Amino acid sequence: MPAPQTIPGSLAVAALLSLLACTAATAQTRDVAGARDYPGIGRFAGSVVTGYVVKDFDATRIQAAAFKDGQPTDARRLEGRIIRIAYRTKPGPSILEVSRNFETQLAKAGFETLLACDTDACGGIPFTESIDTLPVPQMWVDGFNYRYFAGRKTEGGRETYATVIVSENNQDITAQVTVAELGAIANKMVDAAAMAKGLGEAGHIALYGIYFDTDKAVLKPESRPTLEQIAKLLASQPQLSVFIVGHTDSQGAYEYNLDLSKRRAEAVATELVKSFRIAPTRLRTAGVGMLAPVGPNATDAGRALNRRVELVAP
Repeated sequence: MPAPQTIPGSLAVAALLSLLACTAATAQTRDVAGARDYPGIGRFAGSVVTGYVVKDFDATRIQAAAFKDGQPTDARRLEGRIIRIAYRTKPGPSILEVSRNFETQLAKAGFETLLACDTDACGGIPFTESIDTLPVPQMWVDGFNYRYFAGRKTEGGRETYATVIVSENNQDITAQVTVAELGAIANKMVDAAAMAKGLGEAGHIALYGIYFDTDKAVLKPESRPTLEQIAKLLASQPQLSVFIVGHTDSQGAYEYNLDLSKRRAEAVATELVKSFRIAPTRLRTAGVGMLAPVGPNATDAGRALNRRVELVAP
């Protein structure tokens, strides 16, 4: 009886990733929660959003020119507001058709072409390893079959880049649009003194240095500096108790946002008790969802202002 053959590790991983992507494609029939198209770009007809990540400040990697001798010739690291949207389209259209539609929309939106290339002209597999894509199963890129576009526009003194990578998996067309709105990081740190001043003068203060992933209520590590300042405030005023109130923008269902904002407030209180030994009796939580906006929910900037945690004096 012949010995069983062992599948090489790299092939096994590739097969597993392909299976995951295929399973996800079969199961998904609508956009992921909270997703929307980038204004002025849209999507190819019949596509669903499989991945959606928006960061008020992040970095992304793009290629503004094709590889030469297996190496990048114009690699750029961009910082600012980064929007990543992955799509999947059922079998029918070609990679080129989907890509050309995105490229046409971007041209109409004012983007000048930096690079538009297909697999071999771009640089093959090494090229795909040098760009920014969401992980499987949100996005799938076949390094042997893809098209890439990078564009740039300047409007009102603001510089914006957009890239599109289009590929294929199990005959479905996969695409990711990444938009980088360049800008310096906003100073979102509010120290203990500013918190005390806000509570004393206005009865509340908005905190934008507390971070969660989209649709999640798990505190991100970069929230710690703001949590430390809340703990410092409470330590300096032993008699002070506060309400911790979560807020969302208007994207998503009303009841869902109420629950999400409440869970986010509770996550802040839990961390203050666990890591900073603040007495639970000094912290009460509430979530009001979209009910107390401080900016217009019709704009990205307004929605960013509305996504916040506030300290409120009792």
